[in-house]
Amino acid sequence: MKHILVTISLLFTIQFANAQAGKLKRADNYYKTLAFALAADQYEGLIGSEVDSPEMQSKLAYSYFRTERFDLSEKTYAKVVQQSSNAEDVYQYAQVLKINGNYTASDEWMNKFIAMKPNDVRSQSFNSQKNYKEQIAAAAPDFSIQNWKNNSEYTDFGTYPSLDANKLYFLSSRSERSFVHNNWTWNNDRFLELHVATTDSTNEVVNQDVLSKRVNSRFHEGPICFHPNGKWVIYTRNNIKKGNKRKDNQGIQNLKLYIADVSNGKWLNEREFIYNSRDYSVGHPSFTPDGKWMYLSSDKPGGFGGADIYQVAVKEDGTFGELINLGKEINTEGQEMFPWVSQEGHLFFSSDGLVGLGGLDIFVWLNDNNNFTEVLNCGTTINSSYDDFALTTFNNGKEGYFSSNRSGGKGGDDIYHYQQLTPFSLGLMVKGYTKDKNGSAILAQTTVYLFDSASKKMDSVVSNNQGYYEFHLVRDANYQLLAEKPDYFDGKASVTTKALPVSTRVIDQDLVLEKDPGFALLTIVKDGQTSEVLDSVQVEIKDLKTGNKVIYDLTNENGEVFKSLATNKMGDVLDYSIKLSRPGYLTKELVYTTKLTKPGVVELNKALDMTMDKLTVGIDLATIIDIKPIYFDYAKYAIRKDASIELDKIVKVMKEYPTMEIELGSHTDCRGSIASNEKLSDNRAKASAAYIRARIPNPDRIYGKGYGEAKLKNGCGCEGPVKSTCSEAEHQENRRTEFIIMKM
Repeated sequence: MKHILVTISLLFTIQFANAQAGKLKRADNYYKTLAFALAADQYEGLIGSEVDSPEMQSKLAYSYFRTERFDLSEKTYAKVVQQSSNAEDVYQYAQVLKINGNYTASDEWMNKFIAMKPNDVRSQSFNSQKNYKEQIAAAAPDFSIQNWKNNSEYTDFGTYPSLDANKLYFLSSRSERSFVHNNWTWNNDRFLELHVATTDSTNEVVNQDVLSKRVNSRFHEGPICFHPNGKWVIYTRNNIKKGNKRKDNQGIQNLKLYIADVSNGKWLNEREFIYNSRDYSVGHPSFTPDGKWMYLSSDKPGGFGGADIYQVAVKEDGTFGELINLGKEINTEGQEMFPWVSQEGHLFFSSDGLVGLGGLDIFVWLNDNNNFTEVLNCGTTINSSYDDFALTTFNNGKEGYFSSNRSGGKGGDDIYHYQQLTPFSLGLMVKGYTKDKNGSAILAQTTVYLFDSASKKMDSVVSNNQGYYEFHLVRDANYQLLAEKPDYFDGKASVTTKALPVSTRVIDQDLVLEKDPGFALLTIVKDGQTSEVLDSVQVEIKDLKTGNKVIYDLTNENGEVFKSLATNKMGDVLDYSIKLSRPGYLTKELVYTTKLTKPGVVELNKALDMTMDKLTVGIDLATIIDIKPIYFDYAKYAIRKDASIELDKIVKVMKEYPTMEIELGSHTDCRGSIASNEKLSDNRAKASAAYIRARIPNPDRIYGKGYGEAKLKNGCGCEGPVKSTCSEAEHQENRRTEFIIMKM
């Protein structure tokens, strides 16, 4: 019985596993055919099963993303990126974080994406605009926006004006078709159909209806555009061919462009655009005001990835030239869609690959005298953290419509009317190269920062392998540039955009950095008597020119203090005051001056006496302090000015060591009587001690005593019958003042 039960259990497990595998295959098929709503339902049922995996979780997270369940997408991606090393997962996680308003975390994950794919156009775009929110706010014009009164609770987007501006064509899923299954599996919404609205002079809708079946198919209709000559129209829809020709090899029904002649308000003679394909999508057409060029969006092979924007020449006979990718100026590995050319020639489009506020953002490629110049994000009014797209303009170029699924709308995607209150400013660019000062050699991979007049960081970029960098600026402002590279001193420059001619578009500014020669200070402190190294010595070194502390540190167990001179350059003059202090040792003060003529370490102990003398009972301070002989006038004991200078040195030491007690002894040579020498030396000792006592705390710590000739230092006695033959220098050796430490 036991074996039978085990066999039944194994059969059940196998059948269960096969069932799970079947569900996963079905979910993957939904995912491949962009049926994200159905795919998500299937994947949810497989969480925690044997077929669950980071790859499945990634597809579930993306399905949530495409069906606008952003909270679930963020939670799922948070798990995926901890288990997967797929860069696209990291990128999508950063995007959904931004959509949910978590810009700080989004930026952190974008930096991780950059590390994984540094050559990705999206990485390069983000890396050049780290301060993108401030940049977007500063560069964009002002707009006012209003939710369109004709929006429904369903999806409404893409408002395209007729040539006479009396009608607006828009896309909506509001219509329920009779006897036809009208929902599609991306998000279970209805298929999009073209609607037309008649408007009054204030652009308010006075009548609206769905276009005829001649235009609307069973599937999606998309953006349209009328040729400026008024003779034909081109519009987007799903491939409507029958059978196997409808879908590509993955089962996806791609978009195509269809052309129709316009006659008496009717669309006739429908035909396909020359570059249509079953294997990729082509859509979102827009003409230049002169009708000579058409722009469109396509995910055809050979682009940057996702959908790219292309241009194609429109010939006088209505045929088309070569399909040309607009390049990485606007195209990325993400999605670039919904191109629209204004009457001024500006190209508006939407992108989730360029740096924006979240989801699809609306950008404009500015046209200056028929030359496209720079790409600008349309700013924080037009754009939100959600999808913002399909901007079109009226003939006046100052107002129009765009679409968004931002919060606060009536349905999924809503149409918004906008008015542009201030013009686009054709911006300025500062560009240049980062160079080495010596020989002006290029310094690649140098970090360059842009600061405003208040020293707030606006942006940063890393110069490329040719040392090139660039920033976009606004007019009437002051900036600071700073270039930073390891082992180099910073390069700096000031840039102003005030009072520049309107024709000025580029400011050239190279940034020169000087190689750090690696200057450093080394101090080794030793005991003056034993030559042993001294630890815990307080070393204080000040720059005499600035008053700033260069070093304030304790010596280590090797008696050393080491300090890099990070700001000093070749040719600088060091002008230092040095102070060494340690309990039980005489504080030492020195001055050091030198010119830096070669790189390396400046060893102070090789240029200066960096030893310290220990203060012990019985030692004469005069032997370790630079005290000159103390002189008195002949037969007098008043303190002379030159003597006070020397006595002040003792005052300083006794103030520093408040428990030190000193006997000040005064000595004479043998000449003169013993009694007179003793009396004179005693008066001089007491006068000197009194001078010091008046200038220190606890004055009883010093007293004076005269020894006369009682303690000669040499054999130069001359009393009684002894006649001295000593020289004056030898007698001078006996005439001295001693400062003997009696107690510490």
